[in-house]
Amino acid sequence: MSRYIIDVPRLHVAGPIAAGREIALDRQQGNYLLNVLRLGAGASILIFNGRDGEWLADIRLPSRKTAALSPREMTRAQTAASDLRFLFAPLKHARLDYMVQKAVEMGVSRLMPVLTRRTQVARLNLERMQANAVEAAEQCGILSLPEIAEPAPLERLLAQWPADVRLIFCDEDEAVADPVKAIRAAGLSKDAPLAVLIGPEGGFDEGERRAIKALPQALPISLGPRILRADTAAVAALAVVQAAVGDWRGEV
Repeated sequence: MSRYIIDVPRLHVAGPIAAGREIALDRQQGNYLLNVLRLGAGASILIFNGRDGEWLADIRLPSRKTAALSPREMTRAQTAASDLRFLFAPLKHARLDYMVQKAVEMGVSRLMPVLTRRTQVARLNLERMQANAVEAAEQCGILSLPEIAEPAPLERLLAQWPADVRLIFCDEDEAVADPVKAIRAAGLSKDAPLAVLIGPEGGFDEGERRAIKALPQALPISLGPRILRADTAAVAALAVVQAAVGDWRGEV
């Protein structure tokens, strides 16, 4: 069985998964399964941990106050995540939650908060970002969770940028053209590491734009004639990348 079973609840677990190896659930997970979803002993759910593939597991109730899972069979083998990094200036609360969830749904493997001169939020709740990433992965069938990096200044990231990673720079001042064609014309490989950078509310300042464009690995693109909010730009940019050189293209 290789396709995601869409009508079965899905849960991320931290520990190893193997047939017959019981997995104890914490109180929050037990409450979610038993009281929110109203599942009982013997009900089946899908579980994954980002390492051991996806499994069908049965709910067990060792006592009145505890719940556990008994993995029964693997439904999908673990696959390697694509090396797609997403660099973004942090946003406030609900808009950041949305951005993280959509980036995970769009196949990002590493979330990299970037501090720019116009960034409005300097402190991030990384645990909240992780929780949003887990929720998105649970809901959309993803097998791997993205890494979440500590916030870093843009200047430092550019100075340390790896030579083998192309950086797609979403520049609101770039001449409007077909971004899919621009990315494909760059000759990027589907399996090569790739990063996408979007700016903060108000955009990058001129010094930052010059520094980004001076990076040999940078590929500036436009996201169309309209100025997009940062969370909208995230979805648009990642959709363009997946359509141009990502897993939306299939085997080509």
